[in-house]
Amino acid sequence: MSTYRVETRPETPTAGITDTVPMTEIARIADRIPEIAGWLAERGSHPAGAPYFRYHVIDMAADLVVEVGFPVPDGAALTSAGDVAVSTIPAGHYVTTVHHGHPDGLVDATGALLRWAAAEGLTFDRRDTDSGDAWAGRFEFYLTDPAEQPDMAQWDTELAFKLAD
Repeated sequence: MSTYRVETRPETPTAGITDTVPMTEIARIADRIPEIAGWLAERGSHPAGAPYFRYHVIDMAADLVVEVGFPVPDGAALTSAGDVAVSTIPAGHYVTTVHHGHPDGLVDATGALLRWAAAEGLTFDRRDTDSGDAWAGRFEFYLTDPAEQPDMAQWDTELAFKLAD
């Protein structure tokens, strides 16, 4: 049984890479997480939290616009360069839950979160576009370090979806 909650989150600086990929190739962008960590290290910085996926635009039948990155402690001191962009996770109210298990289960966990939010009368900060659903903040934070827990069935992933103001 999942626990869902609404929480207020502050604006958080990030460093990440955004790409457009079909759902079947989403792992391709995940492979760039070490690149971002290296980019930060070259600048004397480091991740200030778990790596995340941010879904900017979702069209399950076509392409997804996905960002992979890290929260950073010193976003104001960093400047976008190359493929890495410095931006922010927007402040606001988020519906969150933690999924324990293989990332393949995130589709079902997301569906359950969306159904719970609808039953509670909550509205997400999203809009329809010609390219798909555009989200102000739809995140997966990978809380488990694969180096410490290689069994993906034991991973914890936080889902956090921004609510409309």
